[in-house]
Amino acid sequence: MAEVVRMPKMSDTMTEGVIAKWHKKVGDKVNSGDLVAEVETDKATMDFESYQEGTLLYIGPKEGEAVAIDAVIAVLGEPGEDFQALLSGDAPAAEKAPEQNEETKAEEVSAPASSGSTVTPEELGCTVITMPLLSDTMKEGVIAQWNFKVGDTIKSDDAIADVETDKATMEVTAYADGTLLYIGLEAGEAAKVNDIIAIVGPAGTDITPLLNQKSAPAKAEKEEAPKVDSAAATTAAPVESTSSDDSRVKASPLARKIAKDKGINLSDIKGSADGGRIVKKDVESFVPAASAQPTETKAAAPATEAKAITLPTYVGEERYTEKPVNQMRKTIARRLAESLFTAPHFYLTVSIDMDNAMVARAQINEVAPVKVSFNDIVVKAVAVALKKHPAVNSSWQGDKIRFNEHTNIGVAMAVEDGLLVPVVRFADGKSLSHISAEVKDFAQKAKAKKLQPADWEGSTFTVSNLGMFGIDEFTSIINSPDGAILSVGAIQAVPVVKNGAVVPGNVMKVTLGCDHRVVDGATGAAFLQTLKSLVENPVRLLA
Repeated sequence: MAEVVRMPKMSDTMTEGVIAKWHKKVGDKVNSGDLVAEVETDKATMDFESYQEGTLLYIGPKEGEAVAIDAVIAVLGEPGEDFQALLSGDAPAAEKAPEQNEETKAEEVSAPASSGSTVTPEELGCTVITMPLLSDTMKEGVIAQWNFKVGDTIKSDDAIADVETDKATMEVTAYADGTLLYIGLEAGEAAKVNDIIAIVGPAGTDITPLLNQKSAPAKAEKEEAPKVDSAAATTAAPVESTSSDDSRVKASPLARKIAKDKGINLSDIKGSADGGRIVKKDVESFVPAASAQPTETKAAAPATEAKAITLPTYVGEERYTEKPVNQMRKTIARRLAESLFTAPHFYLTVSIDMDNAMVARAQINEVAPVKVSFNDIVVKAVAVALKKHPAVNSSWQGDKIRFNEHTNIGVAMAVEDGLLVPVVRFADGKSLSHISAEVKDFAQKAKAKKLQPADWEGSTFTVSNLGMFGIDEFTSIINSPDGAILSVGAIQAVPVVKNGAVVPGNVMKVTLGCDHRVVDGATGAAFLQTLKSLVENPVRLLA
């Protein structure tokens, strides 16, 4: 009996998969455990092995096409078996089994041309390339650069473009052989996930039907836009001739606005443009005559009134620059807003005596293979403390709370376009030197925009340190879905009381931001006390 094969869920964040390559074709015998296809998920390209046996009767998606989880991608059964009832509407866009007669195929191919119905890429022998989902938070991508131009011959493993996502610049693979027939957007332009960005097919293929289907709604919108602009222009045109006292003076609208803001009479200005028309530069360079005060005003003033003060005229210019919001900044804005307005935040601050830590760090760096920073010590101490306070290493899951038994510490890093949070995994079991080397490597990759999704996914807690910028104390927004975040300030040389005497000391303030849905005040306070004890006695981190 025929059975359908569905797109499996291969990662916790996967919503769809792209068929990178089929290893079987219709008519092939498939055994349980055979490699059927390679599937590109949101995190990696993975092998898809069959757990069913039979003859491959049907293949749905072509190589390079995206398929939602649980959608039918193939059918296995006995040779010649009727499987059409299993497809539930998927068959029209799919590859047909060998037993279909030539007359049926001819009718299907010719139908769009004769009836004007929708033409599919498969009927033209083309592959449509869409904007892929390159990270779990990506909504759209910007084409950083095209590596090929229309007319070029490409192979299925060619990287046809570099795409800037919300976290990094990554390559988009064609997954198709043929000629690049169409490029949908220029470098620097954005496309939403799953929007068409290119078409590949046989050289000389007329893809006009595909483009007409794609652009029909957009064309109507574009045609409407000039109408609106034209109406606005018609309404705005009379402005130049409807001013008050100086309405008959020929001047540009901008010149009129500047003159009005500065209290300058346009009649006093000589225009430099064609026909004596006054423009912006004429207003800005205008110097009022010295006899600006009317004689009548002076005569009418009471004898006891102080003499009016004539202020010099100062002509300034309001200026600004604007820059499009990049993908990283868009995602930062969205995710932080979601976190702040969804998770009820509260904050706890404690001061840590850093005298012992400063001595220990100097001694460690005398023998360590890489230089250990105070932030490395904090990351290690946080990981050890989380093992003793699992409630702080938790996250809100809606109908349940997840208590993580592993400690993956996200380390917030500032880059040119925003903020990235690569993850030091299983930090409680790593040495200070190991943590230091890993963080330095992440920093170099972040600066070069070379971090990959596996580098920033899976944190259970985040550390944000602004101490190197001289910030004494601050609060942070929780990096969802973590349940807490630690804000680390600078080490300050301040007077402290020890053994009843005021002596010089070194103090660092840290602030714990907590999601009150999973971390209570007493729980957060207990965690901070453990953290304080570990940092103040760093030898305990080496045990």
